[in-house]
Amino acid sequence: MIRSVLKGTGSALPKQVVSNAELAKRVDTSHDWIVERTGIHQRFIADETETTSTLAIDAARRAIEAAGVDAESIELIVLATSTPDQTFPASATIVQNALGCNGCIAFDVQAVCSGFLYAISVADAMLKAGQAKRALVIGAETFSRILDWEDRTTCVLFGDGAGAMLLDAEDNGEDGPGILASRLHADGAHNELLYVDGGPSTTQTVGHLRMQGREVFRHAVKNLASVLGEVLDDAGKQPSDIDWVVPHQANRRILDATAKKLGLPLEKVVVTVKDHANTSAASVPLAFDVAWRDGRIKSGDLVMLEAMGGGFTWGASLLRV
Repeated sequence: MIRSVLKGTGSALPKQVVSNAELAKRVDTSHDWIVERTGIHQRFIADETETTSTLAIDAARRAIEAAGVDAESIELIVLATSTPDQTFPASATIVQNALGCNGCIAFDVQAVCSGFLYAISVADAMLKAGQAKRALVIGAETFSRILDWEDRTTCVLFGDGAGAMLLDAEDNGEDGPGILASRLHADGAHNELLYVDGGPSTTQTVGHLRMQGREVFRHAVKNLASVLGEVLDDAGKQPSDIDWVVPHQANRRILDATAKKLGLPLEKVVVTVKDHANTSAASVPLAFDVAWRDGRIKSGDLVMLEAMGGGFTWGASLLRV
């Protein structure tokens, strides 16, 4: 049984930390207002020297180092991002060139906050199909570039960052490590609830993020609880079997509500939104790396990854570490 087995993780954050108090100097908000509604205390914002690809490269190098492998051995790079360095070529090729594994498969995936779930599912399928033996999956964003810094309902929610996982195709037994099951969904009927009001083919500009927060919250709780149930059914597992849930870090209230709907104790949910805010496609691998490196997630643990983002898109993957 070929499975995609986790070998190393890494993450990267910009140098600049922006607290709620600092944001309150720019827009009509306050630390208490932001914390009460989101659980966010601070976020990291890229400066002019930092881009999506530079963050992705740093996270990738740390994952490669943690795995103890040579970058030249990577045969597949899938980079999830909605904020690429350029319209084209793919930012994954910039990462590839920096790592020195030129010639391998490299492309971007765009599914907004669900991007990493889409990327890891694509990589898993390609590894199982024999198209590669070693894959680097990255989520990286500089959402600060597409925020309207005069809109207090959105600009307080997001930050920049990157996370990466290195996966190997291995022939394991039924109880061995690796990705056990994944499910992905999309529903384009809700485009107007979370989108960017620009693009090359429409306005020829980047545009700014727009969101109807209450509606997004309602769909998020319902969709995430549903897809987690699907993945558990596919893997033949129960919620009580899960050691850790690593969710997309959008809003503390969404995390709490989803855990409650599934009957999962909050102690099993990795929460980093307080320190990083919403880093979109970087959110899940960044949170996983934090929990792996601080010792919460251990070898042998059963970990559920899940996310929902604009589109709407949503998905989940169950991983035996």
